[in-house]
Amino acid sequence: MKTKTLRILEVSASGRRNGSITRELSADLIAALEDRFGSVQLTRRDLLHGVPFVDEAWIEANFTPDESRTQMHKDTLAYSDELVNELKDADVLLIGAPIYNFSIPAALKAWIDMIARARSTFRYTENGPVGLLKGKKAYLVVATGGVPVGSAMDFATPYLRHALAFVGITEVEIVTADRINSDKHESMDRARAQIADLVHLSADAA
Repeated sequence: MKTKTLRILEVSASGRRNGSITRELSADLIAALEDRFGSVQLTRRDLLHGVPFVDEAWIEANFTPDESRTQMHKDTLAYSDELVNELKDADVLLIGAPIYNFSIPAALKAWIDMIARARSTFRYTENGPVGLLKGKKAYLVVATGGVPVGSAMDFATPYLRHALAFVGITEVEIVTADRINSDKHESMDRARAQIADLVHLSADAA
């Protein structure tokens, strides 16, 4: 990635602040990226305390053309606008996501609902929707207690890949710390080895 300062947006979806595997590994990944690329500008978006859900007022505001929006519409979309701008400004998106009940945490789904915005992060064409956030790279740091990532029980990583591709982010790498209930140390070692390999490859491609 050819930029003097690598701009990273870290989205943390774990419901735990202490003892969170995804938070720990995300910190390792950020440190590795900083070590390889030098200057890093980090923006953190912690979803621990929740994200507003899409409701009737939000839908009305979002589907109102920009030039016709009232101040109430603008106020309703202000939080979503903030999230979208954070994502637009980033070179790298890092999502730390534990798998809860075979899928992503509710707060992360709400974040995706807030950033999937027609005319802003994707647009409709005669050939279907086209993502507008091209040229970005995403890392998914995924932890599970027992679900094997990539298995038929994993509904989280395919969904995240699809949702990111929908807004134009197709270069997605996954760092996996799965089945930590069976062997946490081995799983963490594998995840850290993945981080080292992925960051090395990213540096070679820059």
